[in-house]
Amino acid sequence: MTVIEIDDLRKTYKNNRALDGVSLTVARGEIFGLAGPNGAGKTTVVECVSGLRRPDGGRVRVLGLDPQGDRRALLQRVGAQLQEAALPDGIKVGEALRLYASLYDHPADWRTIMDEWGLTERKDSRFGGLSGGWKQRLFIALALVGNPEVVLLDELTTGLDPDARRTTWGLIRAMRDRGVTVVLVTHFMDEAEALCDRIAIIDRGRVVAEGSPRELIGAARATSLDEAYFTLTGRARA
Repeated sequence: MTVIEIDDLRKTYKNNRALDGVSLTVARGEIFGLAGPNGAGKTTVVECVSGLRRPDGGRVRVLGLDPQGDRRALLQRVGAQLQEAALPDGIKVGEALRLYASLYDHPADWRTIMDEWGLTERKDSRFGGLSGGWKQRLFIALALVGNPEVVLLDELTTGLDPDARRTTWGLIRAMRDRGVTVVLVTHFMDEAEALCDRIAIIDRGRVVAEGSPRELIGAARATSLDEAYFTLTGRARA
């Protein structure tokens, strides 16, 4: 079953064409990757899907809803951890979860979510004192506290050390195993290859390739997704 449908999505900022006819679909229960370099348009896609950004043209449907016209209903069914997300340094882990749960009509038990994601021992820890890895764990828990059907994760592991990245990967897989559809934005090809069932590679506002990691590697006659990316986009390695 398709849960996200994007058709000919377009968005321009002044003289910068951020999205130039993006079309793709996301199926229920998969981890779908939006991969590509910084500035490719990945975040703009997610912002249009979540209703935070109004596209200039094209059509978006999420769970059959229009992110602009049905935003209130959509917010009750979609969780998001966007690139610029932050919390006040002084808020405690338990307070943040309780606050987010109060925003939903039918939330999960925030105490259960806190326990499932290993945050109970840090219930009284303040956000500003958490390491990068624990902050990301909290952000995932916050994205899940509303009992969403779809979760949008934008550059979740940027800035994390290798151990924290690997731990976060495990949390993303666990999210999918709970039956949640995950849209993962990343510019790390190893991350996309390790986590995603299917990937759309976006470059300069367009989808230049789409498929499973194996399909993309095969299409490029490459040995890894990282190698396939440079072949499929025609970009030179730095």
